[in-house]
Amino acid sequence: MLNYRQLHYFWVVAKTGSIVRACEQLNLTPQTISGQISLLEQTYGIELFRRVGRQLELTEAGRQTLPYAEQMFQLGGELELMLRAQPNEQQILFRVGVADVVPKSIVYRLIAPTMELSEPLRITCREDKLERLLADLAIQRLDLVISDSPMPSHLDIKGYSQKLGECGISFFATAELTARYGQDFPRSLHGAPLLIPGPETVVRSRLQRWFAEQQIQPRIVGEFDDSALMQAFGQSGSGIFIGPSVIADEVKRQCGVELIGQTDAVRESFYAISVERKVKHPGIVAITEGARRELFTEM
Repeated sequence: MLNYRQLHYFWVVAKTGSIVRACEQLNLTPQTISGQISLLEQTYGIELFRRVGRQLELTEAGRQTLPYAEQMFQLGGELELMLRAQPNEQQILFRVGVADVVPKSIVYRLIAPTMELSEPLRITCREDKLERLLADLAIQRLDLVISDSPMPSHLDIKGYSQKLGECGISFFATAELTARYGQDFPRSLHGAPLLIPGPETVVRSRLQRWFAEQQIQPRIVGEFDDSALMQAFGQSGSGIFIGPSVIADEVKRQCGVELIGQTDAVRESFYAISVERKVKHPGIVAITEGARRELFTEM
């Protein structure tokens, strides 16, 4: 069986960069730490570190081991915090994964109702690609995944999708670009500089289909998986950018941009994916009810 103490020594040395600094953190002697790491290497017939001059460098086996150790001891830290909490101070842990294509303003407004619950929650949010988040959901490292699409049918993962809501899209730009392209929407978008979501987003294909139907061909100057980065480029005047209409006022206020036009022919949808068919976690309940009651009131 894997010796977790030996693995912990390896992890601390890898994170601190030297046995000396690991000794200071663990309050152990160099002989103890190096000896335990050597035993770990002997057990599996591998070499985790190699010495280059006075420095230690991870071997290929060490580089492959490190992310596993990172995850294990991160979870161990969370477990320790939970166990050390006083009974009257215990919080319900709510671990939310957010697909990186979902606009941050939407994420905040979806999660905000959980902060008002009478039961105290400790929320952890992690942003990543959808498939990696769903893999963590399957092994219960996450309680919920927020995405712009439901559970993909090709994945052999047990999960249930709840549609939180949908809305049309809006086009935003600086005052200078709005003055040039703001008249006769959407025809004014023909030849206009446009920043669009990356190919992994659902709205990208819907947007392109709408352009084709309208016989509009904008000049694509940038593609972004991260909506916040797309907004930053749009705010600088690099091009016109899109966002969910439900947060149009917020985008204008935060980015200091103007609204060029809106369309309901292109819809953005948002989903909550969990392993429970009948949702029980108070955080998930708060998100689903809040989305339908406050954010997406048209549903």
